[in-house]
Amino acid sequence: MSEPAVAQHDDHHDDGHHDGPSIGLYWWIWILLFVISGFSYWVDYAQLQGMLRWSLIIIFMLLKAGFIVAIFMHLGYERKALIYALLVPPVLLLVLVWLMAMEADYTWLTRIVYFGEEAYPSPEPVIHAGH
Repeated sequence: MSEPAVAQHDDHHDDGHHDGPSIGLYWWIWILLFVISGFSYWVDYAQLQGMLRWSLIIIFMLLKAGFIVAIFMHLGYERKALIYALLVPPVLLLVLVWLMAMEADYTWLTRIVYFGEEAYPSPEPVIHAGH
């Protein structure tokens, strides 16, 4: 005689436990995002200027993006290979953009050294003979 089929028990889904964040964590991150956004608005309200202004705006932006990607998009709970596959290409692109900016600076400064202060002089007006 054959044995009766026994229902397979999946412990991972039936015990009510999951590997993702709890609802409380979602609320705390939402509040934190709200506070960081408040700091971003404060930078404008305080009329900060120059590198301090842009550094703070970029830092707050990256913090908010990091929390959103890690918690709300669940990237913080993924395997390392997937995280690296998603994060390494944009970081490499940023490095390449930075290298191109450094090369552009070098090219611009070289033009100034060899062609003088006005690397791209304004053209002289054309005067036609006989007018």
